[in-house]
Amino acid sequence: MKIIVYAISKNEEKFVQRWYQSMKEADEIYVLDTGSTDNTVKELTDLGVHVVQKEIVPWRFDVARNESLKLVDEDADLCVCTDLDEVFLPGWRKQLEENILPETTRVSYTYHWKLDENQHPIISFYIQKIHRRKGYHWTHPVHEVLTYQGEKENIQVLDKIIVHHYPDDKKSRSSYLSLLELSVKEDPLDDRNMHYLGREYMYYGDYEKAIDTLKKHLTLEKATWKDERCASMRFIARSYFYLHQYEEAEAWAIKAIKEAPYLREPYMEKAMIAYGTKDWWSLIEEGLKSLSLPEKKMTYINEFFSRTETIYDLLSIAFYQVGLYDFSYTAINKALAISPEDSRLQNNAKIINEKRK
Repeated sequence: MKIIVYAISKNEEKFVQRWYQSMKEADEIYVLDTGSTDNTVKELTDLGVHVVQKEIVPWRFDVARNESLKLVDEDADLCVCTDLDEVFLPGWRKQLEENILPETTRVSYTYHWKLDENQHPIISFYIQKIHRRKGYHWTHPVHEVLTYQGEKENIQVLDKIIVHHYPDDKKSRSSYLSLLELSVKEDPLDDRNMHYLGREYMYYGDYEKAIDTLKKHLTLEKATWKDERCASMRFIARSYFYLHQYEEAEAWAIKAIKEAPYLREPYMEKAMIAYGTKDWWSLIEEGLKSLSLPEKKMTYINEFFSRTETIYDLLSIAFYQVGLYDFSYTAINKALAISPEDSRLQNNAKIINEKRK
């Protein structure tokens, strides 16, 4: 099989060596550099990567992805789109060669989007950026997706192909909001980007716009995925909380629970609202409910606070406030087992233990 990796880059020199080592199982690697001012281009070319430089004005991720895809030979059997902050675990090519079916047009595989300091995945989901050369193009200015133009798309799951994500937290994402607004303007019926836009408004602290946009998402005909609908309801609840409209916040958290009672996230959302309003018994109830559910579900809707020490941290505080010190001590120690170096948790454990004597 002829397998080609393609990517876009801009000022990624610190990632180049690590990225290349995980991608070199491919036959060729192509990168469209969109204006690096550091040594990214030199680092890549020194390693034998084919690099073409081109600025995209005005900037759109879909245009950049499509320009990078154009670099890939027409006779390629499979195209592998990655970013330079991603790392394939060794053996990914062998998995493709041994398992891909002739009728497969795209591959779905495991993406560990967020890992803890010990390289254990916290948030994982499937992504589908391995595809046949023909029939695909990228759409949407941001949070771009592969769109199939053929008669019938066949997606095959190969979950033993695993990618780790190591994002550059210092890199600006300031363009995302305007690009999401553009995306929704171009396709106002697209439920996914309407949800993303509402979430982005929330991140920016524009809570009124967040609420309006997320409510609009819930009215869209295509907005049928319960996990995402639940997330919109949670973000509405969170926005109302930040606006100090606590009754509305709690009401929307309850709606989120009813929408997807199988997820930890809505229970945790309600627990965090209870923490903010010092409703300790409600926090305990919702926190314990969240812990009764499976720890992981392969979806980007997962949130780190449902899978880290946060649950036990909040429960330890709530148990302490209602005088259940032994339960509080058990909870804080579970939090410390997950995050043993956290000085605040360590200090809380001492305070709680004193109360038990």
